[in-house]
Parts: sequence; C-alpha cells; structure tokens
Amino acid sequence: MATGIIPLALLLLTSCGDFLKEYSQDTDYVRSWRDLDELLIGSCYQNIISADLLSTTNDNQYFIHFLADELDEYDGPSHEKGSMEYDGKERVFGYYTWQARSGQNDTYTGFNKENDSWAEYYRLINVANNVIESAKTLDDNTEEQRKGKLKVCGEAHFLRAYYYFMLTNFYGKAYDPATASTDLAVPIKTSQEVEDRFFSRNTVQECYDLILSDLLSSEKELEEYGTQTSKYRASTTAVHLLLSRVYLYMQNWEKAAEYAQKTINEHPSLANLKVMSHTSGIISQTSPELIFSMGSNSVMEYTMNEAKSFTISQHIYDMYGDDDLRKTQYIWTNGKFHGYKKHPANTNALKTEDGEEKISEDDVNYYFNGYYYGLQKQLNDVSDKNFFRSSEAYLNLAEAMAYMGKETEARNAVNTLRKYRFTDGADYEITSTGNKLIEDIRDERERELLLEGHRWFDLRRYAVNTKYQQKTEITHHYYYYEDRQSDVIKSMCTFKLSADDWGWVLPLPQSVIDYNVGMPQNTRGERTYTTITL
Repeated sequence: MATGIIPLALLLLTSCGDFLKEYSQDTDYVRSWRDLDELLIGSCYQNIISADLLSTTNDNQYFIHFLADELDEYDGPSHEKGSMEYDGKERVFGYYTWQARSGQNDTYTGFNKENDSWAEYYRLINVANNVIESAKTLDDNTEEQRKGKLKVCGEAHFLRAYYYFMLTNFYGKAYDPATASTDLAVPIKTSQEVEDRFFSRNTVQECYDLILSDLLSSEKELEEYGTQTSKYRASTTAVHLLLSRVYLYMQNWEKAAEYAQKTINEHPSLANLKVMSHTSGIISQTSPELIFSMGSNSVMEYTMNEAKSFTISQHIYDMYGDDDLRKTQYIWTNGKFHGYKKHPANTNALKTEDGEEKISEDDVNYYFNGYYYGLQKQLNDVSDKNFFRSSEAYLNLAEAMAYMGKETEARNAVNTLRKYRFTDGADYEITSTGNKLIEDIRDERERELLLEGHRWFDLRRYAVNTKYQQKTEITHHYYYYEDRQSDVIKSMCTFKLSADDWGWVLPLPQSVIDYNVGMPQNTRGERTYTTITL
C-alpha cells in the first residue's frame, strides 16, 4: 500500500437543518492509525459531560427517559419551599406529552430547539465514516500497523452501528418483519465524500441491514485485534451484547440467544445487591457488570424532591416487592417521591469531615445532598443510557429462549439474575410457563433496566412481537403552576398515548424537513388532553 500524508475530511454538521452537508478541515492529516484513534476518542465517542439540570443539560438524548412510563411529574411537597428547577419541564414538554412537534412549548405559543440529538448522531456517524474510509489508505506492513487498523475500524463500525440503531428506533417504527422493508426510518450515509444533495429516508430494513453489517465487521476486526483494556472503548463483548439486542429487536430469537450467551461466557459477572453498599450504585465505573460505557448521567438532576421535577412512576415502584433489594438500592423514597439511586452517591456530602454519618437515608435531606445537589456539575464517569452491562445479556437470553419454547433455559437465565437481587431466604425463582413466563421476563426487564434507555424501545417492540404481542397505553400528568417560581399547582393536564397511537414514533426535527424538501415527515395529529383545575 502506498505511503503518504492523507488529508482528513472531518464531516461535521451545521445547525440550520442541512444535517448531512459537510465541510472539510484540510489542516488535519492522517499519518497512521494512531491519528484515527485520537479522532475516535475526541470526536466519535460520546463525551463525558457534567451532570446538569434538565433545563440546562448538554445531554442531547435526555428525552429518552420521558417518553415511556418510567417517569411522571412530581406533585408532592417540595424538599424546600419553591423549586430550584424552573424551566426543565417546559423544555421536555413536547417529548413528555408526545406532541406533533417535539419542540412544542407548554403554552402552545412556540417551539424549543428539537434537532440536537439528530444532529449529534449524524456528526458522530460522519466521523466514523471518515475513520473507516481513511483507514483503507494506511499502511499495514507491520503487525503494529495491521493491529492498529483493526482496532480503529472495529470501534468505528461498532459506533456507527450503535448510532444508526438509536436513530432508527427513535425516528422509525419498531422492526416488524412484515413491514420493515417499507416502513421509513432515517437517511443512510456511509461515505466520507461531500455530497451537495438532498437525502431521502431509508427503510427500517435497510437501516437494520447496515447495523448488522457494521456489527459483524466490528466483531471480526476486534476479535482479530485482541483484548481491549478500557471499558470506555468498544470491545468484542460490547459488540456481542449489542448484536444480541439487535437480533432481539428483529425477532431473530436464535441469533439473539447465541450472542447473549457469548456475552455471558465472556462477562458472566453480576453485582450482588446483598452485599453492595446503598451508596455504591449499580451504574458505576466499578460495577462488576460494566462492559462498556460512553457519555454521562444526569437522571438524578431530573428527579428531585421538589415541585416542577419528576419522580419514578408509582406503578414501577409498586412492581418491587419488599424482599426485592432493588426497591431501596435503585430507588430512594420519601412520601410520594421516588428518586433515582442507580448512580453512586456523593458520600462526602453525606458525612462529616471525620467520616461520620451526617445524614441518614431516612432523612428528608438525604437525596438532595447525596444525589441531586451533591452530584450537580460533576463529571459522572458512566452513562445512564449507554451503559452496557451483563444483566441485559441474561435478560436477552431469557426472553429469546422463552419465545423459542425453551422454557427451562429461559427460567434459568432470569433466575440467575434474580438470585442476586433478593434478600436471603426470599422466594426469588420464577416458575411460570407459556405467556405468563414471557410476561414475567418482560416485567423483570422493566425492574432491572429502570431508566437505562431501554423501556421506550421495549414497549414499541412488544407491540409488534409475533410470538406474544403486548400493547401498552401510557398516561402522563403535566402541572401548571401559579407562576414560574411558585410551588402551588393551579391545574393538572392528563395526556394519554394509546396502544395504536402515532406518537410511538418521534417526528423528524422540523429543520430537517424544511431543508430536505420532499422528505416525508412522521405524521402526527394534534395531541388532545383533559384538564382539571385544582
């Protein structure tokens, strides 16, 4: 292969809607795979950002937790009079109430910005495209050069697949084998070339074909490369877990089970909640379940024991029995409020300078000090939604086995997880059969993967499942207050997302539709609601 200095075109996005129109930075050059490795670290993996309030967070996928039935607006008494979060719920209103435009404000007088997530994903995809294409032109005469190319290509293929997977499941219908070849998803672009043209939407099937192709390429490349030492870089095990998830969504049960088992073989560890500290958090850098993570975690800033904030929904809290350790390990409860505890607490904020306990867990100030205010503006080193962990592999395996009628294997997989989730002496084993077994596994998935970015996608795929279809209606409440800083509610609006509603697919950002003339929108009608004056 010829040697030389290769100009690197960094494909970036503008904010005015031309999401795939690129410009090049000819001052950047690729001389070796190490240059591409630096590009991956700095521009292709999602960044760790500080935890921040809902109104100001730079996390562009924050809305994923507000779409399903995991959160509801909190209407109980505030930890302190008034509210420290004035504008957050207004920002998420369009997503939380499934409006025709996701940027809809809560007074119906205008629109908030709504294309940040779309733009970020395509910016990251464009960088991955550059890495994959630029690597083809590099030397591979030495073992170090060859291994380096395998590493960067394997990671870039994984990341591109993951980003298209997220885009497809936000903006396309859930994968239905009967309609995937005609259902529209998102535009596909895999070249690094500057293309001055409008883009059209590819089908769900075309997107999944690319996702699988990229993941299988990544699997081959990373297996040949060898062991990754960092949990912040894509690894063969991360690829296997994502393949298991993708095949589960595609209803390819055999492949879903195969890759779930591969993941378990490579990373069988499960956290034992019986011995884990209440402040440690299952979603942490030191978790024995961690396979891969990128991005950050701000959920504790969205769930505050205050007015104008959100709480883990009562229906999910009620799913945990008193002998289920997750009821207190994953959730902190004070009256009507249920806060997010899956991230490690700021223990310094809960102790005196001498290390003595300053605030006990039953103190009303515990969550404020240890989680919400205690973690605000801190760089949280693992993600709330891009956290790949071994528990999912056991749940994927159990679900796939149940669909194939291999009920013993299904129960073994889910009970292996549950063994570490209950108090000593508890009857933790699931013994059901048939559709009840499937329901039990789905319920276990809901309990275990709470607020990790799975629930919205899971509800969508259950609704088109050919083995056991399960459709859901979601109800969200939204409160209007006397004024911006008040904690006095004047009215409650109730929004419903019915089982066959158009709201199960997000609308494309309006700026994308405006720029790409003729691109079809995901049609959404006017969202109706009922109002009660309080």
